[in-house]
Amino acid sequence: MSKTYPPAADFAAQAHVDAEKYAEMYAESVSDPDGFWGREGKRLDWFEEYTKVKDTSFEPGNISIKWFEDGVLNAAYNCIDRHLPTRGDQTAII
Repeated sequence: MSKTYPPAADFAAQAHVDAEKYAEMYAESVSDPDGFWGREGKRLDWFEEYTKVKDTSFEPGNISIKWFEDGVLNAAYNCIDRHLPTRGDQTAII
């Protein structure tokens, strides 16, 4: 699959992240993953805040990738509940 289908211009104009911003974000996620994902993680509501962004090992026989492993969150709360006060009358697409 090598075909790409660009979005319509009016749809793209409403995007929260344009192509230039996406390229910046991607570059930072590769060059400083702890900093980038640490900030992105703060966009979620945590019941217990994380202190470590990631713990990775790519050693043969010991592949392990853990994100925010000491934090505690509730996915349903982050996806739905926290938005109810301001968007409760809108349809959620989950």
